[in-house]
Amino acid sequence: MAVCAHCDKKTTFGNSRSFSMKATKRKFKPNLQKVTLYENGRKVKKVLCAKCIKTLGKSA
Repeated sequence: MAVCAHCDKKTTFGNSRSFSMKATKRKFKPNLQKVTLYENGRKVKKVLCAKCIKTLGKSA
């Protein structure tokens, strides 16, 4: 399973609901992206979710 390196967000499970409210299993996947970051003057490649990329961009 793919996991965000910053917040540990991963695939969660739930139900899809039709108009008649019949439940069928489904997955909710995080929006993961490969990103190159600088940590201690070095380039580091990480897999982050879109929300973490946004928050790290705001703090920089």
